[in-house]
Amino acid sequence: MHPFLFRLFRDNEIRVHELSYLFWECTTRCQLSCRHCGSDCGGFSREKDMPLEDFLRALDTLPREDRPDGFTVVLTGGEPLLRPDIDAVGRALQQRGIPWGMVTNGWFYDEAMHERLLRAGMRALTISLDGLEASHDWMRGRPGSYERALRAIGIMAAEPRINADVVTCVNRRTLSELPQIHDLLSDRGVKQWRLFTVIPIGRAAREPQMLLGADETRALMDFIARKRLERGRMKVTFSCEGYLGPYEEKVRDVRHFCRAGVNIASVLIDGRISACPNIDRDAFTEGNIYTDSLSEVWEHRFQRFRDRRWARSGTCADCPQWKNCLGGGMHNWHGNPPALLQCHFRKVSVEV
Repeated sequence: MHPFLFRLFRDNEIRVHELSYLFWECTTRCQLSCRHCGSDCGGFSREKDMPLEDFLRALDTLPREDRPDGFTVVLTGGEPLLRPDIDAVGRALQQRGIPWGMVTNGWFYDEAMHERLLRAGMRALTISLDGLEASHDWMRGRPGSYERALRAIGIMAAEPRINADVVTCVNRRTLSELPQIHDLLSDRGVKQWRLFTVIPIGRAAREPQMLLGADETRALMDFIARKRLERGRMKVTFSCEGYLGPYEEKVRDVRHFCRAGVNIASVLIDGRISACPNIDRDAFTEGNIYTDSLSEVWEHRFQRFRDRRWARSGTCADCPQWKNCLGGGMHNWHGNPPALLQCHFRKVSVEV
């Protein structure tokens, strides 16, 4: 799509702002200790799991007739499968006619769990694989994580009833492993593989050696572009995390558009309402389900997400690509006042 036409499409999406995806951070407990975790989750979370009834009460403020086709709830964490009531969560959403999915590290995902979740109405599943065995276990902080993730991926890939993909967080250690990971996943029947890079937030802020430099970022984009041209059995894409200039239509199906606060919202573990869960929750909270109506917050707030003129400062102040980028992904903006942590366009543009 021509950039001008895409901007018209984007601006109309912002104006209409239909809520398509609602993430629920249903727990911040996790049995792993991932080096790149933006939420700094662990086994001893400071926050108790949000009661299902509290989330449902917030969800029910969204009028059924206003939900767009395909409106989906996505369970995230932490590790959602640590919730003992995961079946009840799924059934409650199913009874409301709401498709739901999950993001998991795969540790607890076996055939029995798979059948339980399908019976509870699960329609989508994302599993993380962050490298070959030594690299994945290093990244995840627990031996055996790789084998558990591969087991889960095999079960998921063989299931035609769900929309499934694998995500990989690429870092300096794993960049060279991507061709082998590609073949590994393709051979197991995975249909979609989505790659992203480390954002220096949460626990990842203490691991600067994982961040890709400019040459490495371009190498990643070149790899994705090559695989997309091959048109193999598995679709390979880059995530929505930032504008990529000359690589835009080479590594994605659709040009960069941060839909946080435009089509995506989240309910965080303590009830705060934000956009995608990786956005700075202190700087960009829009309300709280314990004091506000989720529906009212969605309709009448989120202005910082839908009008990004405030972000035209610092690195973005004089950038000629502003009209295409709008400051990149919102999860790259952190602090008070928010500052841009990294610019993907500057990394991939040889001229800069």
